Amino acid sequence: MANIKSAKKRILIAERNRLRNVAFKSSIKTAVKKVVKLASEKNMDALKLELSNLYKLCDKAVSKGILHKNTASRKKSRVTKAVNKLIAA
Repeated sequence: MANIKSAKKRILIAERNRLRNVAFKSSIKTAVKKVVKLASEKNMDALKLELSNLYKLCDKAVSKGILHKNTASRKKSRVTKAVNKLIAA
């Protein structure tokens, strides 16, 4: 355990940031599941809205430093590919 006051503060801040990052990543995973579910149901209006929301969440995570830009790009690409596959079937 840290003895220096600033080190103790950094530990608290790091934990707060970790919890925020976990929550944000969880919301992205939930959005992905929602998009895939809507694609399998072929609900196009809601699908466009949720896909847009997913893209927004991924881009926001990149700007906040939660995700790397290539990770967000990969997630968006995989979801889009899966959606197109489900719609075509």
